[in-house]
Amino acid sequence: MATTRTPFEDLPASVHTVIEERTGPLLKIETTAAGFNSEISARLHWAGGTCFVKGLRTDHPRAWTQQREAEVSPHIRGIAPAVLWHLQTEGWDLVAFEALDGHHADYSPGSPDLPKVADVLRRLSETPCPDIELRRAEQRLLGYVANEDDAEHFVGSALLHTDLNNTNVLVDDEGALLVDWAWATRGAPWLDAGYWVIWLMAAGGHTPETAEEWAARVPTWHTAPRTGIDAFAEAHANLWEEIADAAPDDWTRRMRYAAQGWAAHRSAQ
Repeated sequence: MATTRTPFEDLPASVHTVIEERTGPLLKIETTAAGFNSEISARLHWAGGTCFVKGLRTDHPRAWTQQREAEVSPHIRGIAPAVLWHLQTEGWDLVAFEALDGHHADYSPGSPDLPKVADVLRRLSETPCPDIELRRAEQRLLGYVANEDDAEHFVGSALLHTDLNNTNVLVDDEGALLVDWAWATRGAPWLDAGYWVIWLMAAGGHTPETAEEWAARVPTWHTAPRTGIDAFAEAHANLWEEIADAAPDDWTRRMRYAAQGWAAHRSAQ
């Protein structure tokens, strides 16, 4: 469920003052649709540049995600927009990122964006996992596997994004970048390619076979044991069934249908 949005202009004047100590006087403020889980989502313009700011109240249950994004940022340069500053003031937690001008990735079959997404996932798979606090893939999925031993397939030391919604992938002429690292996770290196399979199918037009062909463009996919992929697909069918039951809407239904379709394909092989 989306977080209620607060206009940037409604932040206390003291918060604006702290921000302008970093930027100089703001000349333009654009509220954006980005930041599905953010209370603040805006693009700020000043004489010296532009940035994107997302924020939550410090007492919000997901306020920890702000710190996670700030901590992971130095380790994913060239894969994600850089964090410019992170501040907590007057009950608000705000993170500023370099502004990007790309478009959300088009996951439809034949899209020229798909090779760029595969490439950024390849580059991420080659990025060392930082020694910071991260959730672990096997723990996140433990409650959704058929038996606890299946979760062992997800253990690993790779840095994972895990939320490959096409709105979290920005594409321009140069390539693709991954945004929204709130759910950064440590786990098996092939898992992000698996997450991508489900989002490709949910976008429409992809069969399980064609979605897996795109996953195979990420070299780490080939390190996954067949039983591990089977367990991952089944776990996400269970996960998205739970999510869609709790928050039924068009996109959760599409995700449930895609995850169930992939799991059925894997079990039929």
